[in-house]
Amino acid sequence: MSNPNQAMVEKYRSNFLKEVEANVEEGHWVKMCMQCGVCSGSCPLGPHWEHPPQEIFMMIRAGKREEVLGSSSMWMCTSCYNCIARCPRGLPITHIMHGLATYAKRLGLQPKTQPTAKFSQLFWNNLTKTGRVNELKLGLSLYFMNGFANGIKTALKMQDVGLGMYKTGRLNPLEILGGHSIKDTGGLQKMLKKAFEIEEAKIAEYKG
Repeated sequence: MSNPNQAMVEKYRSNFLKEVEANVEEGHWVKMCMQCGVCSGSCPLGPHWEHPPQEIFMMIRAGKREEVLGSSSMWMCTSCYNCIARCPRGLPITHIMHGLATYAKRLGLQPKTQPTAKFSQLFWNNLTKTGRVNELKLGLSLYFMNGFANGIKTALKMQDVGLGMYKTGRLNPLEILGGHSIKDTGGLQKMLKKAFEIEEAKIAEYKG
């Protein structure tokens, strides 16, 4: 068990709902769910969820910490906001799902092979280097994230898409050399450093 995770277990032992309320974005709304199931019925990916949203909320209230934070469910959210628009109590379900995913990742409990979790990290690493997404490098990282052989197969499978993007000016082979960036990358790094410091301060406060 990682140190941040152990700290949370010790601090909120037997009260996972309180832990979620204190550490997850919009987590204080979880207790307002009345289990109508409209969110799950409105989700375009609902049948593919390990645990649909209203089930996640019930599991939180039942104290099923490991099952929730180790679930792939939160990572299935596509931010379509159907659930928020149709929830009779107006719960910010999308934000809670992303908040749970972020919290699980912070504690190192996210599913290691969950593709959305892996892609989100690849996207973040790509974006934060220059302030702009390098589509070529991101695509290659995505193709090869499950190994070299699988990457070759995926690249060959997607070659028509890549050629189409190249012809329309959406993919530049020279991006492999570094690509375009924002003017003030130093300012971006300072901003990100400050954001990390604020986040670390919050985590330290939670540990206390």
